[in-house]
Amino acid sequence: MATPLTYPANSSSPFLEITRPKPYIWVIELKNGQDNRLTVEFITKGIMPALNEVERQWRAQWAKANETKKKELGKGALIIVGRRDQDKFFSNGLDFENSVKDFNFFPSTFNPLLTRLLTFPIPTIAAINGHSFAGGMMLSLTCDYRVMTDGSKRNAWLCMNEVHFGAHWPLSFAAILRAKIGDHRLQRQIALEGHRFTPPEALAAGILDHIVSGNTAAVLAKAEEVAERISGNAQAGVWGLIKHDLYRDTLKDIGRDTRTTNAFIHDAAARAKL
Repeated sequence: MATPLTYPANSSSPFLEITRPKPYIWVIELKNGQDNRLTVEFITKGIMPALNEVERQWRAQWAKANETKKKELGKGALIIVGRRDQDKFFSNGLDFENSVKDFNFFPSTFNPLLTRLLTFPIPTIAAINGHSFAGGMMLSLTCDYRVMTDGSKRNAWLCMNEVHFGAHWPLSFAAILRAKIGDHRLQRQIALEGHRFTPPEALAAGILDHIVSGNTAAVLAKAEEVAERISGNAQAGVWGLIKHDLYRDTLKDIGRDTRTTNAFIHDAAARAKL
């Protein structure tokens, strides 16, 4: 088992940790406070660099698999889980008050994260170990598979609750919902009614792939079982390429997200990339 990596490195309170229970399975544990609010810093200094590191490590193994003709070295899967030391939150969504003040938040920070996960080159599994609200639910929808606690020991909900507190959806949210949820009645229930789905409801609706009785460890174990089963599909190197075509229209719509801009907003966006 490889030594865990934290982001930012050497921080006393890292945003996340990367572990590898098997050479071809990576686990990103989100650790931004107890409820994993998706802030600019969390995304830019934690999640995005961690995704880059996972991809670098997998691509090195994939190259070796092709050099040595040992296809099994090209296997790969990524699991994203909420903090392991609690069973209440996967992610409680965006830091709403600050995100709405930042005109660059969606086009420069959150949408690139959604795009990155939607097209990630190896299978991705969201291990939803508690509540997953708003931006947190969107984060889970961009993953290829979703495993969730069944909520029998502690309440756990999936919910897009913006309609209840007056937040307008960015184009990226609507695009992902259309791509991942095909039934217009279910789209209405999620987006316009802000329904709080219990895990059994979400499983029956096809939002989830599996629900698990037990704590975070049980959810993670099931996610690893899914990762083990599907990791071989990364061997040919086309998992991400196929997703680029599968979600071509979705990616275009995400890229169309508009923002009010001026020289100062543009300057802030440019500085964030430097």
